[in-house]
Amino acid sequence: MKLTSCKMAAASTANFFTTSTAPCNSKPYMVSKSKSFGLRFNSPNYLRSFSGLKAATSVNCESESSFLGKESTAALRDSFAPKAVKQNRDTVTRFQPRASFKVEILGVAGGIGQPLALLIKMSPLVSTLHLYDIANVRGVTADLSHCNTPSQVLDFIGTAELPNSLKGVDVVVIPAGVPRKPGMTHDDLFNINANIVKDLVEAVADTCPDAFIHIISNPVNSTVPIAAEVLKQKGVYDPKKLFGVTTPDVVRANTFVTQKKNLKLIDVDVPVVGGHAGITILPLLSKIKPSVSLTDEEVEELTVRIQNAGTEVVEAKAGAGSATLSMAYAAARFMESSLRALDGDSDVYECSYVQSELTELPFFASRVKLGKNGVEAVIPSDLQGLTEYEAKALEALKPELKASIEKGVAFANKQPVAA
Repeated sequence: MKLTSCKMAAASTANFFTTSTAPCNSKPYMVSKSKSFGLRFNSPNYLRSFSGLKAATSVNCESESSFLGKESTAALRDSFAPKAVKQNRDTVTRFQPRASFKVEILGVAGGIGQPLALLIKMSPLVSTLHLYDIANVRGVTADLSHCNTPSQVLDFIGTAELPNSLKGVDVVVIPAGVPRKPGMTHDDLFNINANIVKDLVEAVADTCPDAFIHIISNPVNSTVPIAAEVLKQKGVYDPKKLFGVTTPDVVRANTFVTQKKNLKLIDVDVPVVGGHAGITILPLLSKIKPSVSLTDEEVEELTVRIQNAGTEVVEAKAGAGSATLSMAYAAARFMESSLRALDGDSDVYECSYVQSELTELPFFASRVKLGKNGVEAVIPSDLQGLTEYEAKALEALKPELKASIEKGVAFANKQPVAA
């Protein structure tokens, strides 16, 4: 997720929130300076931009971490039109949102859905956030609605309310399904999650076929092809708008490389290609920006850790769940990138599992350029000039990824969609 020039980080102390819970399309919000915001103002007049978590440019933020890095410096600067006005002899700032989008989370009551909802609620590009699940939605909605950020939160429970929840939605994110437990592979989740994804995507196809669809439910290597087949059967498939969220692999790669080489996290960018399970996850460590020297042992160690990072969390939680917080963080980053692209930002790049012609496989994760209509371009350069280790790993992942894709396609074709 590319944010404004004030970098976002969970550990940062410079947080900023508006004081209204009204929808973004209501009257402009009046925000005055206050010590309680925890901000340090360099200008007495106004804040120049706002990221949903922090003000930026005229605010000294202590964290150097961010969702993406240097290229995100001016990400949302133009999303707001600040105006200093006089009122009762006090100078205050009005933030006039120029863009507002409706987002829905299908499966919000789970371990990923709840923190993801909180992060999306913080986005200044979201006017309305729809929360859907088959149960336990009311409490999540009530809790989240107390957060004084601009977006309105609405809840929907059960299949009867699913169609209405999807009306007019711009981006749908699907984390619904069962989590991994110790000893389970992504493929073990297939029989349960495949049906869940199929049913939800059918509803999306019927109600908001033009929406961006973000698939988180595992196994992503198979659930994205399932979604594609469902959309084809419904006659509304647009490959540019269907995404498998592989951002967790990028986030982990960036973090682990930073730790290994003692770098500034804000500078590090590791492209990750292939799929989203085990050996199908291929971090291209020769393509790290900035360029980093790694020994063969370090490359193998980092690659294996990145590939097994989800399992690392599952085992650490010892049956209490899977990777939820890091997954929500990564999904929120990809969500913000999608919203920025929809808003007209012409410089949005992310790695994602999409329909692709980079290899002989019909779906493949790689860096893509996002635009108002979805994927504008699949970037081929990352697969050029691979090291011997990466080239062998790329060939090794293809049979497993191919089998996962074919399994998803076969499942969808055996399960006729509802009329």
